[in-house]
Amino acid sequence: MSSNQLLIVLSGPSGVGKDALLKKMKEQKYSFHYVVTVTSRPRRKGERDGVDYHFISQQEFQQMIDNGELLEWANVYGNYYGVPRREISQALSKGMDVIVKVDVQGAATIKRILPQTVFIFLRPPSMEELEKRLRQRHSESARDLALRLRKAEEEMNSLPLFAHVLTSHQGKLDEVISQIQAIVTAEKRREKPGVIEL
Repeated sequence: MSSNQLLIVLSGPSGVGKDALLKKMKEQKYSFHYVVTVTSRPRRKGERDGVDYHFISQQEFQQMIDNGELLEWANVYGNYYGVPRREISQALSKGMDVIVKVDVQGAATIKRILPQTVFIFLRPPSMEELEKRLRQRHSESARDLALRLRKAEEEMNSLPLFAHVLTSHQGKLDEVISQIQAIVTAEKRREKPGVIEL
């Protein structure tokens, strides 16, 4: 495995468009390995196991924690989410760049473990716009919506954790993808501290 491979962490508040961005990047055949997060939350309409998330029970999730199989994990809104360690190490060993989507708490954990990771924060143009997007999803109760908006405001205070902050404008995902491409190109040219050890 060369030391020129990148582990990219994509983070940002709920509803900002992380899933839509990654979906478009996959459709456009960007050559990343996209890590599929493990979760104990119920599947939403239209979601596919192994594609959107690996959907498992809380007991199975606890087993993964106990066995040290997760790079990081968190309880978010009452559900567990985690990043499978083996999936990242296998992709890196095949010479692929890896992109993983986590919340801000997860990004902070990964930064402590793997500081050479590339951290990208996707933010909304405004909190009003974020609220509008969350309402359009129709997937949260009024209580959950309020909780997500409060959490989003807290997450916006974590920007110093991220080397790159991009704004997600409605209908302009291609611009964000171009910015990510530019970040990857620039990072590949930089002197790397060495191989990512998991």
